[in-house]
Amino acid sequence: MPQALEGSQALAYAVALCRPQVVSAYPITPQTHIVENISKLVADGKFQCEFVSVESEFSAASVAFGAVMAGSRAYTASASQGILLMAEVLYNIAGTRVPLVMTCANRAVSAPLSIWNDQQDSMAVRDAGWIQLYCADNQEAVDTTIQAYLISERCELPVMVCVDGFTLTHTLEPLEIPSQEQVDGFLPPYHFARTLDPARPISSGTLVSPDHFSEARHSHHQALLKAAAEIIAADDAWAALSGRHYGGLLQQEGPEDATIGVLTMGSIFGTLAEAREEGNHAVRLIRLRAFRPFPVDALQAAAAGLKKLVVLERALSPGGGGILGSEVRAALSELEQPPAIYSYAVGLGGRDVPLSLLGAVLERIEERPGERFAIFDVEVEKLPHEDR
Repeated sequence: MPQALEGSQALAYAVALCRPQVVSAYPITPQTHIVENISKLVADGKFQCEFVSVESEFSAASVAFGAVMAGSRAYTASASQGILLMAEVLYNIAGTRVPLVMTCANRAVSAPLSIWNDQQDSMAVRDAGWIQLYCADNQEAVDTTIQAYLISERCELPVMVCVDGFTLTHTLEPLEIPSQEQVDGFLPPYHFARTLDPARPISSGTLVSPDHFSEARHSHHQALLKAAAEIIAADDAWAALSGRHYGGLLQQEGPEDATIGVLTMGSIFGTLAEAREEGNHAVRLIRLRAFRPFPVDALQAAAAGLKKLVVLERALSPGGGGILGSEVRAALSELEQPPAIYSYAVGLGGRDVPLSLLGAVLERIEERPGERFAIFDVEVEKLPHEDR
């Protein structure tokens, strides 16, 4: 039966259902409610785990890393500057190839200071070597958190579940929370083959000479590429159990014969889907669920037949342009007839993304057919002329 829950509260329940033995956390808006709700479940005796309150996000990631190496399923969460403070440890976790799940409650990165949503934080660590999955709504966030543990432990790679801060974390909506029996049947007991054990000494994360460093990076890269199959398999298995399916690597909707597509990640997909229906726009909507590994083959199949593709992203590389747009452009350049690609950064720092955005960008690409990238707002007069 659906329950009315705030996104953060629902995520706390999802984490508890996965039975991590160690949770380490440090509060930061808009992630705080997740670990706050977890600590309450622990205090009320509803969730048995070692909840470790630490002095910083760097420590939170370090404790979770150590817990996994010692043989425990673990969890942490953060956002914005907290993700950046964790960055060194995030690279170590991924490079050591340990299974760990964390939630990134996406928030803008200072300066200027903003506590509101965009995806600059997770984009800043996109090359750390974590699997990155982006959720469109809170039901998907709950289900993806559970799937993430299975994916992580099968691949021996950490998984970052990205949910838009405030837009999802602080939104109250009816959600289906799986039963403990469902999750136990889906997620096997924790096992990590390289657990540190004094009776069986091994070294992990040691110094690697130039003679072997490239091989280590190659192995990590290949593991991420192979993880695509596990992401699809976990989503299919969860659909068989719960009836809810999220497309594996990406999701698409709209007419198959559409010649214009709009691609995005995260909660903006729901806005675009509603706008498409209300405005009867003949466009194909594509949502990347997996950003790492980047789903090149699936994206090429989804973009087949398109003449124009608009990429709407909630981050940018200053001086470079769109991050997601650049990767999409590179992936689709391999097509025999690639679509013209328009990349727009929208909703930065929590700027509202209204239903009228879809119609506005469709008008924009007709008016400016050669435009490669812009920071876009529906009320474009707010931006200086040279920025448009």
